Amino acid sequence: MVTNITNLSRSGLYDWMLQRLSAIILAAFTLFIGGYVLMNPGLDYQQWSGLFEHTWVKVFTLLAILSIAAHAWVGMWTIATDYLNARAFGSKSVLIRFPFQLICFVAVFSYIVWGVQILWGN
Repeated sequence: MVTNITNLSRSGLYDWMLQRLSAIILAAFTLFIGGYVLMNPGLDYQQWSGLFEHTWVKVFTLLAILSIAAHAWVGMWTIATDYLNARAFGSKSVLIRFPFQLICFVAVFSYIVWGVQILWGN
């Protein structure tokens, strides 16, 4: 039996809903950025930098960063619990699954911090 101590909400339904909501946010952000790039064919650094000076763009980008993090965490947690379990690796599966989830957590947390620093830093 795999314990769910590392999932986000302790409920598969909420994790499923979180992953679908984050996918919708990421699709909207992708359409926004893609549309902006298509509408500005001669895009230069000044225009690109000017776009991200708007507070609503920063908030939307932050929401996209958090959505990527949540989406990735739920996905990697699902992979870890589905494939790195006792059925596949026996009673020592936690020795494989825990470091895997720790590495995933550190990576996701680092991406959030890095993204916030780039977005809101000077």
